[in-house]
Amino acid sequence: MTYITTKDNCKLYVKDWGTGRPVILLHGWPLSADSWDDQAMAIADAGMRAIFYDRRGFGRSDQPWNGYDYDTLTDDLAAVIEATHAQDASLIGFSMGGGEVARYMSRHGGKNVVQAGLISAVVPYMLQTADNPNGVPQTMFDEMTAGMKKDRAQFFTSFFKTFFGEGLLSKPVSAETLEWAHSVALMAGLKPTLACAKAFATTDFRPDLAAFKVPTLIIHGTEDKTVPIDATGRVSARSIPQARFIEYDGAAHGLFATHKEQLTNDLLTFLNQR
Repeated sequence: MTYITTKDNCKLYVKDWGTGRPVILLHGWPLSADSWDDQAMAIADAGMRAIFYDRRGFGRSDQPWNGYDYDTLTDDLAAVIEATHAQDASLIGFSMGGGEVARYMSRHGGKNVVQAGLISAVVPYMLQTADNPNGVPQTMFDEMTAGMKKDRAQFFTSFFKTFFGEGLLSKPVSAETLEWAHSVALMAGLKPTLACAKAFATTDFRPDLAAFKVPTLIIHGTEDKTVPIDATGRVSARSIPQARFIEYDGAAHGLFATHKEQLTNDLLTFLNQR
């Protein structure tokens, strides 16, 4: 299978590797399913089935004008689960993809899901408010929007340095990986890029956390400047009863590349504990 069609006729590009019980991987903003390739290959090699797809508006999927709210994005996920006949699945979301995991657990009752994973996830609430003081100020998101509207290519050059934790002395990924991420980000349409940034910045998933009724793995880097751990991973770990929380000391956001082997091993350990 290469494409599935959602209920509003949006075509989603789906990658389906291996055989066995399904593991559904949701990618982060502003990348594509390809960001999961290393982990998906390890999952397939371990005798499981990795299902991962480009979110609408990104990668090789359609770029409709509408549908970038989390309810619609989660209905897209439900369509993928139905079309691939995935049952007793493990649902793993990275960054923005963690929001789809949370909303699926509440909006669709966690149907066909037996494990959940939140990796560097935006759950439960990114925006700084009076009752979420550790969140990101609205001014930061406003600056991101302005930067993308002015010169999206330039914006992503600096964005991915923070995303992967690059500094004067720190080079967690190669220059080629930075170039790859930049090129993938520019495959997305401007409209979905902006709309999805607004969605993950402003959607409050705190009410969704009560719907997590399955074993849940939470992994987050302590030096994540893109999705700060104090507003997200640590809050989720306190709020989800069956959560196993792993902090990667000193790690930035893009764990799938900066801590590829460690993340892959932790995922496989969790998946094999089912």
